[in-house]
Amino acid sequence: MTRKPILITCGEPTGIGPELVAKAWSFLKNDLCFFWLGDPKLLPKNTNFETICSPNEAIEIMPHALPVMKQVFPRHVSIGQPDLENSAMVIEILEKAVSIIKEGLVKGICTSPINKHVLKEGADFRFPGQTEFFASKTNTRTAVMMLAAPELRVVPTTIHAPLHKVNELLTAQLLERTINITHSGLSKLFKIKEPRLVVTGLNPHAGENGVFGKEEIELIQPVIKRLKIKGMNIMGPYSADSLFHSDIRQSYDAAITMYHDQALIPIKTLFFQKCVNITLGLPFIRTSPDHGTAFDIAGKGIANPSSMIEAIKLIETLDRQNEIY
Repeated sequence: MTRKPILITCGEPTGIGPELVAKAWSFLKNDLCFFWLGDPKLLPKNTNFETICSPNEAIEIMPHALPVMKQVFPRHVSIGQPDLENSAMVIEILEKAVSIIKEGLVKGICTSPINKHVLKEGADFRFPGQTEFFASKTNTRTAVMMLAAPELRVVPTTIHAPLHKVNELLTAQLLERTINITHSGLSKLFKIKEPRLVVTGLNPHAGENGVFGKEEIELIQPVIKRLKIKGMNIMGPYSADSLFHSDIRQSYDAAITMYHDQALIPIKTLFFQKCVNITLGLPFIRTSPDHGTAFDIAGKGIANPSSMIEAIKLIETLDRQNEIY
């Protein structure tokens, strides 16, 4: 195992992120190593932590205390009540995370949830989400958002886009790039030798031969045909409403969908506590839990850390797999 820790960002300081990282440390402290980039004042009372100045210090500290690389928020934080004036620090922490991983000091980045509206209003955050932020900071042309659980992986082709803009954004070029990056990620990162992919349609019943729309005929089918000719194991387009039941899930390694909810509704319904968001196409491993800031339960001690734990563990797993090969 490489002697490098995993970096976890603070995310929205008034949400459940600080509580989750403390719980994750309690669960994982004897199994792997990570540190938190955040303000220790945000951690739940009685959290055992120690501040560090460099990532490598986390290795010895992890078994007996949560390693924290201190980042102080300018305004007092009231749990569950976001302050726009703290938004710039949330973004600064993300920027610092990118700098640290570019230096090769950590195995990967696990990002805590942010609130996009708060960041946009408070600091003019111009990205629809963290996926697009990391793509921009690494000059990644297309970053692919995969939601992964033990029994299902899904990828939306258009990500954080209003539904009325999906048709405009969905192009053959974007779809083909998304499929190719997914295929490459499954092969290189997950070590699946011959990935099996399925593709949904855009319209109900995958258009039903043009009755409900022609995008399947004019856009999706030609992309699939081209990739099949190149040797890819890919099928579709299929109706999204019949692609996620238990029997058919065994027949593919990832499902490529056309828009956000086609992918996220089934996987979050089936595997909410085990689901992890992983960004494919970046020059490093980045994961996050599959939920938001949960202001309504922040500070109450009841937030479930399962998805955060799985997101951290996935970085460790992928790092170890890629050391072997």
